[in-house]
Amino acid sequence: MSALSALPFLKPVHLRSPRSSPGGQRRHTLPASEFRCLSPEDAVSVFEIEREAFISVSGDCPLHLDEIRHFLNLCPELSLGWFEEGRLVAFIIGSLWDQERLSQAALTLHKAQGSAVHIHVLAVHRTVRQQGKGSILMWRYLQHLRCLPCARRALLMCEPFLVPFYEKCGFEAVGPCEVTVGDMAFVEMQHPVRGHAFMRRNSGC
Repeated sequence: MSALSALPFLKPVHLRSPRSSPGGQRRHTLPASEFRCLSPEDAVSVFEIEREAFISVSGDCPLHLDEIRHFLNLCPELSLGWFEEGRLVAFIIGSLWDQERLSQAALTLHKAQGSAVHIHVLAVHRTVRQQGKGSILMWRYLQHLRCLPCARRALLMCEPFLVPFYEKCGFEAVGPCEVTVGDMAFVEMQHPVRGHAFMRRNSGC
């Protein structure tokens, strides 16, 4: 059983009532909304959403398909997908990092002994944007991290125009990021991950 299945705040938001067939028998239906860790089998769906979200803006993606598979094989527990009726509509992928600040190496490495979660990417499918899904997914992701004993901080880097969005999610800017991609510069942001013992005692973690 995945770590997510034990967490009440990561269970489906609501389920459709089972539909009946003409013969009166119930048909199986998918949850209307479900949150779960991603697997390598989700990599193509993840990349399709990411590519559409980022290439039109920056010309590149934070993670390429092989890198997505790499992280989903190494640390699937640091990812979270939002599925609606079985279709991926939004996701977050992270990995562990063992330094105070992000460096260029953090783009491709998973430091298994680290205590900081580097959030590589958050993306929402174009058909469901402007509905608040990004902030909801981030909130659920941070709740999930509180049940992982290794996690003490969440780190990310973003373009300056995204700073207000992440501030609303509870992140604070710590200054310019050392990492650059081409001629793009980023702001580094962090969020403390608190309440480990409390969450483990009270949510089945």
